[in-house]
Amino acid sequence: MVVASLSPVHGDHIRSLSIPIVDLSGHRGLISELIVKACKESGFFKVINHGVPAAVISQMETIALDFFSLPAVEKQRAGPPNPLGYGSKAIGQNGDSGEVEYLLLHTNPSMSQRTSTISRMNPTKFSCAVNEYVETVQELACEILELLGEGLGLRDGRVFSRLIRDRESDSLLRLNHYPPCCNKEDINNDMDVRSGRIGFGEHSDPQMITLLRSNSVGGLQILSTSSSDGAAWVPVPPDPNTFYIMVGDLLQAMTNGRLVSVRHRALVNSYSSRLSMAYFGAPPLHEWISPLPEMITPQMPRCYKSFTWAEYKKAMYSLRLGHNRLDLFRKDTVEKYP
Repeated sequence: MVVASLSPVHGDHIRSLSIPIVDLSGHRGLISELIVKACKESGFFKVINHGVPAAVISQMETIALDFFSLPAVEKQRAGPPNPLGYGSKAIGQNGDSGEVEYLLLHTNPSMSQRTSTISRMNPTKFSCAVNEYVETVQELACEILELLGEGLGLRDGRVFSRLIRDRESDSLLRLNHYPPCCNKEDINNDMDVRSGRIGFGEHSDPQMITLLRSNSVGGLQILSTSSSDGAAWVPVPPDPNTFYIMVGDLLQAMTNGRLVSVRHRALVNSYSSRLSMAYFGAPPLHEWISPLPEMITPQMPRCYKSFTWAEYKKAMYSLRLGHNRLDLFRKDTVEKYP
């Protein structure tokens, strides 16, 4: 299983919380306000009327399920992940593991071999589905980031979106498949599926923004710290018709801590398999990340050092899940990473 949670979750208890919903078909000014509010309070919300065609989503999901239904020996030809490619159980290179298999792809086709090593799939068909999905989801990510920039009152409202539109953007697409935790014997014995088995352990996403879509099977939880009782895990009801949006570490750093990078995890708690598709919007590797001037005030002095995305990735891969990586780059931190 994964490393134990490093956050002070009192009794690891679960509570319910209203998930912010943003209708992208509404008035632009109101949408911007709602996005900023959600990003400041929890770093998490979902969008409806997002404009991504259902056919594009369905095609991507079908291709993903086709891949995960292949025999293990076929899937392993796309791995081991380094860090791109196919992986199973093992998460990263530091001993973390979970009940998950995944395929991690670069969104730039020239930087990833995709599935050329998988003999039973049509690489061209797979790449076309991935490209179409990535293009539409990237546009949605840019729209959200530009609305966020407007809501924050930035002089350059496209300062965030420009980084993931860059031709050298290091954005990724991750396909996660969580197999059922119960077999036929368990079902016959009426085993309680709420086992709490970890599919993917507690973490925050290191990139700028995550656009997450899953099928109708639950399992995602976010860590809420909005109660006087302390931190608690909040189950997120599955909604295959929407996208869930997560603030990543880089947005927290660029906004000088005004926006919150949400910590989350995935449980395997169903007789049905869960498929999630996460688009991670990231800048080029050489891009310098610094708090924006508008985000620094006498009341809120600079919190983070300047660093490149490549430096942050190096720190990320040196740590296990659960660590707060941004703490390594706080202004009063002597060393950037171990």
